[in-house]
Amino acid sequence: MPGFEVLYQAAALCLTYPDEDFRARLPLLREAAPQLREFTDHATVTAQPDLQAHYVEVFDFKNRHSLYLSWWSDGDTRRRGMSLVRFKELYRAHGLECTDEELPDFLPAVLEFTSRTGETGPLVEYRDALEQLRSRLTAVGTPYACVLDAVCATLPPATAGARR
Repeated sequence: MPGFEVLYQAAALCLTYPDEDFRARLPLLREAAPQLREFTDHATVTAQPDLQAHYVEVFDFKNRHSLYLSWWSDGDTRRRGMSLVRFKELYRAHGLECTDEELPDFLPAVLEFTSRTGETGPLVEYRDALEQLRSRLTAVGTPYACVLDAVCATLPPATAGARR
């Protein structure tokens, strides 16, 4: 999927906790990724404490909106451990190491990995998870849904053998 590197990097930033650095980057994000304008416009006019509270409400209190891709297919099972190892091995194969800040299947980390390497395999493999997350975010009416809309629009349709 050449040409989507900037979008993936911008989407990664939009899906992380909106701290002061995020606020400072909003004008650049708005210009670099017009597909995310609905979200960046919302973030620009929303007070920082409100934006942060909304992020926590949407992503931190319920697994219904989990940003951890393997959670969608493996839940909290032993299988998930193997999925996390596979992410780490993929990153290493591309010369990247995971920090201990987040799990390697954290969607912003996967998007950043994809933007740096051009390797869309994890996004394609977890296409169903992305669609479920997108659908749930749309259903609750959060501006974060447009970020998932933009990412999903870059991916090929899910195939019958895709991960669930």
